[in-house]
Amino acid sequence: MDERVQLSQLSREAREVLAQRIRSRLSNADESVADHDVSIVGGGVAALTLALEIRRERPTTRILVIESRAHPVPEITHTVGESTVEVSAHYLRDRLGLGDHLSTSHIRKMGLRMFFSHDQNTDIAQRMELGSSSFVPQVTYQIDRGRLENELHRRCVAEGVDIALGRVRSVEFGAENRPHTIAFQHGDVVTQTTARWVVDASGRNRVLPRQLELRQANEHHCNAAWFRIATEIDVGRWSDDPDWQGRLTEGDRAMSTNHLMGEGYWVWLIRLASGATSVGIVADPAFHSFDDFNTLTKARAWLREHEPQCAAVLAEDADLIRDFRVMKKYSHGATKVFDGRDRWCLTGDAGVFLDPLYSSGLDLVAIGNGLITDMIVRELGGEDIVGRAQISDSLFRSLTEMWLAIYQDQYTLMGTPTVMSAKIIWDVAFYWGFVGLLYMNGRFVSVADDPSIVPHLDGLIALSNRVQRFFREWAAVESGTSTVPFVDLYAPLNFMVALHTAMMGTSPNFVEQFDVNSLLLRQLAGQLIETVLADKSAMFGDDDAMRQVQAWQRDSLLHELRSTYRREQASNPVSSAWIVATSLVLQSS
Repeated sequence: MDERVQLSQLSREAREVLAQRIRSRLSNADESVADHDVSIVGGGVAALTLALEIRRERPTTRILVIESRAHPVPEITHTVGESTVEVSAHYLRDRLGLGDHLSTSHIRKMGLRMFFSHDQNTDIAQRMELGSSSFVPQVTYQIDRGRLENELHRRCVAEGVDIALGRVRSVEFGAENRPHTIAFQHGDVVTQTTARWVVDASGRNRVLPRQLELRQANEHHCNAAWFRIATEIDVGRWSDDPDWQGRLTEGDRAMSTNHLMGEGYWVWLIRLASGATSVGIVADPAFHSFDDFNTLTKARAWLREHEPQCAAVLAEDADLIRDFRVMKKYSHGATKVFDGRDRWCLTGDAGVFLDPLYSSGLDLVAIGNGLITDMIVRELGGEDIVGRAQISDSLFRSLTEMWLAIYQDQYTLMGTPTVMSAKIIWDVAFYWGFVGLLYMNGRFVSVADDPSIVPHLDGLIALSNRVQRFFREWAAVESGTSTVPFVDLYAPLNFMVALHTAMMGTSPNFVEQFDVNSLLLRQLAGQLIETVLADKSAMFGDDDAMRQVQAWQRDSLLHELRSTYRREQASNPVSSAWIVATSLVLQSS
């Protein structure tokens, strides 16, 4: 009688909570019918890291990974993307506990390094260089994907993750809280298994996007070709010029992700711990037809035309080229990546792939897997996560749309060193000050708990998009060439040091640090606009430049950013050597 009285006196909110607990218990009863709690389609890095992360967060979770190829895979696995940056390095090292493996089986990366076109690209010492003269504190890595996948696979097996070999043929989604049924085939044998959750990490097979019609094209049309050569290519040996050799205070150029840049293209050179070197060509078809480099013979001819010094080095060991692959129109998105009601998610290339520049692929895996783990663990614990999944889905897709704007229509800048060097520094600063800070402090996962931060995120996304458009506008009226031989990406730039340092570890007061970073990024944007506007205002004889200057002067957001720069520079000056103009070269403050 007392229990009935207490129940009748509960508020509506309390009754809803009680009802949810009852539904959760029923749900868990249904869940036990499934063979696994989670089935992950695919056996690459995205799949295996997700399996480990979920097991670490909820050790009792029953996970099945359905992989299409058996492990161990060859050490020289032919997968695009061997470089990690701060978020992905933190994810692998600190979140998943792979620090010992990374430090002993891979190479510490010395950041990114760009060499811009000069004359016929026959002497690297004559090309404007952008990169660090020393290591930055946050350690990142050049990854041998085969080594990494094999280690992840070994750890998954050791932690009790079930592994099945086969290619998924279909997923039948369970209605009304019933398990999903996954059919996969190995040889002539078709097997069916059930799971409460299914996550597609199948890469470009994109099992669920094809089945659910989630595939989303974008307007970034670049293509890539790449191969590996079984020898170490060291760009540091490409010149004996003493000034060029003396730019670095520690490390060597071979440890960087080296980019050879020209109009509409870049070529990557990444040295790996296995002794191989990864070489790739990435180009915008508006400048370089895919048909000009889509075979090994054509790619080598393309390099002889556009990067002859690189081509000559490769020719010395041409017999050691081990593989060659191409990818046409590699960039794609998805109309949805997480669904809490129907209990499915996409991760890795199965969902979104943007561009290999800046190595964003593994970063999106780290961020996406964190959101997926959060949703699955909560739901398996009895929590209703439908609303949370909607927020996470919207957040992730908004983030990738912002990230896409960094690449789309920007390859035209690669032939203009003054603009592209400033863009690279801005892009890295924005990444450290925004994406890196949020990730290191667990703020992507907690957005659903604290939606008040969303307007602040929207403000920075709008800032990023406007600055990216500004770079294109600047490039359209930039006709000069730079006489600056070297731009140091890190040590001489006080704001880069501040943003990088703030990103390391958990901030004692995140909101305060976020506000500091936001103001600093606006100050930098204002500095860029003010400097370029002043430079181009002197081009009285150029009608296009004058029209662009007038448009910049009328832009209210740019005016606000310039005002922020002038106000903050008086009390908190930032270095200015990152903006290399053609008629005015600013020095560090």
